[in-house]
Amino acid sequence: MKNINLLNVKIFADGADKNGMIDMYNKSFIKGLTTNPTLMKKAGITDYEWFAKDVLSIIRDKPLSLEVFSDDLEEMKRQALKITAWGDNVYVKIPVTNTKKESTCRIISELSNQGVKLNITAIMTLGQVKAVVDSLNPSVSSFVSVFAGRIADTGIDPLPLMAEAVQITKAKPLAEVIWSSPRELLNIFHADSIGCQIITVTNDILKKLSFVGYDLDEYSLDTVKMFYNDASTAGYSL
Repeated sequence: MKNINLLNVKIFADGADKNGMIDMYNKSFIKGLTTNPTLMKKAGITDYEWFAKDVLSIIRDKPLSLEVFSDDLEEMKRQALKITAWGDNVYVKIPVTNTKKESTCRIISELSNQGVKLNITAIMTLGQVKAVVDSLNPSVSSFVSVFAGRIADTGIDPLPLMAEAVQITKAKPLAEVIWSSPRELLNIFHADSIGCQIITVTNDILKKLSFVGYDLDEYSLDTVKMFYNDASTAGYSL
C-alpha cells in the first residue's frame, strides 16, 4: 500500500494564482513553489515584478522559483541579478538555451559563481544535464529541472533518463534534480523510487493525493456509482 508520508521526494507546487500559491505554501507537505511566464500569463498577471514581490511578502521560508524572460544572454543575467535580490528564498529560473538554441551555460556559470541560487529549466537530454551540472558552483544551491513529462509525451520512458540525471548531478552535492511536468500522481512515486530530490506538481494532480492508498474495490464501486448516478440524472432511457 502506497503512503505519501513515507516519501523522501520533496513536493513543490507549480502555479501562478496567488491564492492557490498561498494555500499550497501553508500545507506542510509542500516544500517549495515554482512558477513560470506561461502560467503567469494564463493567470492574467500583467506586472511581473509587482506579482513576484507580492507573493514573496508572504512566502519567505520556502524556495520559490521565478523565471527570467529575456532571450538575450546578457539581459538574462541582468534580470537574474535583479530577481535574486527579491528574497533569500528565491531561485532564479534560467532556461537551458534561448530560442536560438544558444546554450546558457556561460551565464549559468557566471551567476552560480556569484552565489545566485538557480533553477535551470526546460532540460530534456542527458547532454544538457551534464553541461548544466558542469557549469554550477559546487558551493551554491541549485535545481536541475528535467521535464520528464514532456519527455514521456514523445513516447520515451523518462524513468531511466531521470535516474541517470540524478547520478550525474551527484557531482555537485548542493544541486538537486527536479522531476518537472508530471502527468499523473504516480510520477511522484516514480521520482521517489530513483532518488530524485524534488517533483513539481500542479494543483490538479495535488487534488488526487487523497486517493493514495485508497482501496481499489471501493474505488471501483465509486466509479460504478458515478456512472449510474450520471445516467439517472441525465434521464437516459432505452
